[in-house]
Amino acid sequence: MKTCVSVVGDGGWGTTLALLLSEKHYGVRLWSVFPDYAKLLKEKRENVKFLPGFPIPEEIAISSDIREVVEETQVVVLAPPSHFMRDVASRLKGIDLSKKILVSVSKGIENGTLYRMSEVILDVLGKPLRLVALSGPTIAPEVAKHLPAMAVVASPDGEAAHTVQEIFTTTHFGVYTSDDVVGVELGGSLKNVIAIAAGISDGLGFGTNAKAALFTRGLVEIATLGVKMGARLETFSGLSGMGDLVTTCLSPQSRNRSLGEAIGKGLRLEEVLKGTEMVVEGVRTTLSALELGKKYDTELPIAQEVKSVLYDGKDPLQAVKDLMIRRRGEELKLWNR
Repeated sequence: MKTCVSVVGDGGWGTTLALLLSEKHYGVRLWSVFPDYAKLLKEKRENVKFLPGFPIPEEIAISSDIREVVEETQVVVLAPPSHFMRDVASRLKGIDLSKKILVSVSKGIENGTLYRMSEVILDVLGKPLRLVALSGPTIAPEVAKHLPAMAVVASPDGEAAHTVQEIFTTTHFGVYTSDDVVGVELGGSLKNVIAIAAGISDGLGFGTNAKAALFTRGLVEIATLGVKMGARLETFSGLSGMGDLVTTCLSPQSRNRSLGEAIGKGLRLEEVLKGTEMVVEGVRTTLSALELGKKYDTELPIAQEVKSVLYDGKDPLQAVKDLMIRRRGEELKLWNR
């Protein structure tokens, strides 16, 4: 029987994964929350808002009826913006998910609860679920163009992780497996905060030295918190750690880096957000990251300065100066523990 996959969420990444899976000849169904936009997608066969320039094959069924999209599929890819994950997961209540594999591809930490996306899904739907998290350095338009990319799938259910690995692997999209869900999800979420800082650095006209410092100290910041939360240190050297961090801090297509650059050039957060329909995950994640830092008694100096710039009106140049003069300890203490 032909494997059918539903992609719940019609953003750029969800649409890209629908295209990838369709090219592998899976039966693909794509869900849009808005009936009018689902109708537009069916008519134009192109996601003009979130992934323009890439035709959507007729073989991909599109609907705003989530039961119609999910009920008869074996794999459910959950791809909404992170702050909509709870609402989207709640729409799956009443559907038998016991024999399905759920794949979370959203990157973020829920404000308030401080839950990672897999925790949000489990909180809404309960156990048992066959749940896998997919993350890594995966800028959507590059994957849609078939440029080489790699990702990692993480789950305590090794069989489910290997099944998802096989489903998603192509000649241009390589997939590794991991059982460190905490590390994989945290790396994919917290790197967005560091990418905003990297963008601010770009906007201020700083050079490669400054960005290299942000990469390395940002990774330590992420890993220090991650280890305290139960992640493995080595995960942050992998695709969902260093890999995703570098991509998001460097790519001109990174929404988080681009937002930071605009702010570094003098725009305010509200102005930047008004100018895009895309969700910039790092804006909300910054607040959650700092709350996690308090909870786990972990200093997050870069995240703290990003928050001060985004939410408190702090001058970006002053934020950089304050980072430069802060007290420092031994550089490799975490890595040599």
